[in-house]
Amino acid sequence: MVFRYFKLVRLHRLRRFLEVWRTEGRRPAMDAVLRHLRLARHGHVPSVVAIAAQPAAGSAPQIAQHALTPIWTELARKNAFHATAAPAQLRRSRRVAMIGDLNLPQCRKYRVEQLDEIWGKADVGYGFAHYEDIPRCIDLLQGATHLMLYRLGRSSLAEMYLYEARRLRLPVIYDIDDPLFSFAAYETYGNGAAIPPQIREHLIAQCPSYLSVMSQADVLTLSTPGLVEVARAHSQRPAFLRRNFADRATLEAGARAMGRGKADGFTLAFASGSMGHEIDFLTIREDMVAFFEADRSRRLLVLGQFDLDRLPEGLRERTDVVPFRDYAAYLAALSRADCAILPLADDLFNQCKSAVRVIDAAAVGVPSVVGHVGDGQAMVRDGETGLVVSPGAGGWHAALERLAEDPKGVSGMGLAARRDLEARWAASLEMPVTAPELLAAVVR
Repeated sequence: MVFRYFKLVRLHRLRRFLEVWRTEGRRPAMDAVLRHLRLARHGHVPSVVAIAAQPAAGSAPQIAQHALTPIWTELARKNAFHATAAPAQLRRSRRVAMIGDLNLPQCRKYRVEQLDEIWGKADVGYGFAHYEDIPRCIDLLQGATHLMLYRLGRSSLAEMYLYEARRLRLPVIYDIDDPLFSFAAYETYGNGAAIPPQIREHLIAQCPSYLSVMSQADVLTLSTPGLVEVARAHSQRPAFLRRNFADRATLEAGARAMGRGKADGFTLAFASGSMGHEIDFLTIREDMVAFFEADRSRRLLVLGQFDLDRLPEGLRERTDVVPFRDYAAYLAALSRADCAILPLADDLFNQCKSAVRVIDAAAVGVPSVVGHVGDGQAMVRDGETGLVVSPGAGGWHAALERLAEDPKGVSGMGLAARRDLEARWAASLEMPVTAPELLAAVVR
C-alpha cells in the first residue's frame, strides 16, 4: 500500500505542493495532498491515458514517452503527421485552449476562469483544463486555433502539449502572473524570509524551468506593467499586458456582501493571502502603531495567514484574524472594514504585484490605501476612490488619520471605488485591462 502511494510522488506534483504551501499556507497544501490520495485510492490518479502510455513490464525503457506517442507514430507512418495548414487560416472562427496549473484558487480565478469573459467579448471560443487532465487537454487542442499555457514550468506534459501545438500549427501564448522565471526577483524577495529555506531554495531553482516553457511560446501575456518589464528582460518574445479585472462573479458576489454593516470602531483590513506578508505589513509598522495609539477603538482585521507574534503587543490585542475560506465569506468579512490597506515591501518581486486586493475591496464598496510599489496605484484614483501614499516617514499615518476623521467621506469613497470598478476595471478588450496587441494576436 505504501509503495502504491509512493509511486504517485513526482517532481511536478512536489513542485505544485510547495507552491500551494507558499501561496496558500500549510493547511491548504495538506488538504490538497489528502484529496490527491483519496482520488488515488479510488483509481482516479494518474490519468488513464498516462497509464496507457507507460511501457509494458519487462519492455526496454523508452525515452520521452508521452500519451500521444502512439498517435504521433501512426500519423508519421501514414505521412499525415503535420497539419496541412494552421486552423486559424482555415476557419473564420477562433477558439483558445487554455492549459495550466489551476491549483491556486486566486490564480485560477483571475488568470484562467475570467478569460472566458474577455474572449467572449471578442467572439472567441474558450475552454480550459488542468495540465494533468490529459484527455481533456488533448481534446481541447484538437478543436483549437490557439493554445494558451498558464504558469507551467518544464515537464513531460508541457513538452507534449507544445509539441502537439506545433504539429497542429497552433500559435502559443504563455501567461504568468508572478516573476517565477526571475532568479533576481526571487533572490531579493523580502517575503521569502518567511518561507522555509528548503522550499525557498526549491522555488528559486525552478526559475529556468518556467523560462524554458516561456521561451517556446510565440507571445507572452503578463498581469502588470512591472511584470511585463521583467519578462522583456528575460525573453525576446513579444510581451503584452492583460491585467486582472472584476468579472461578473466578483461584481455579483461583492454586491451581495455590501450593506451588512461595519465593524465597531474604525477598522482597517489587511488581506494576507500567503506566507510572508507580515514583512509587507511591518514596512509601515511605526505608522500603524501611531495610528492605533491615537484611538483605542480602532481595529485591525487580518484576512488570511498572519503571524501575530510579529505585531507589537498593543496592536496584537486589537487585531482580529479571519482565515480564508471561500471567496464569498472573504468578501463578507472584508465588507465590514472601513478601508483596506495594501503595503508592499519595495523589491523586484513586489513591483510585479497586481491589484487584486484593491479589486476585492472595491467590489464591496471599501476604499483602498496603497503604496507606490506594485500595480495598486494604477487602480486607485487618489482622493476619489482611495489614497495613494507617497514614500516617506509618516505618510501612512497621515493618510489613515485623514480617513478616520471623515467617516462619511470614507463611505462615499468606497461607493466611488465600486462605480469605478464597474466602469473601468470590468472585462474589457481595451486598456487598462487588455493590450490591443493581445487581441490582434488571436483575432487577426
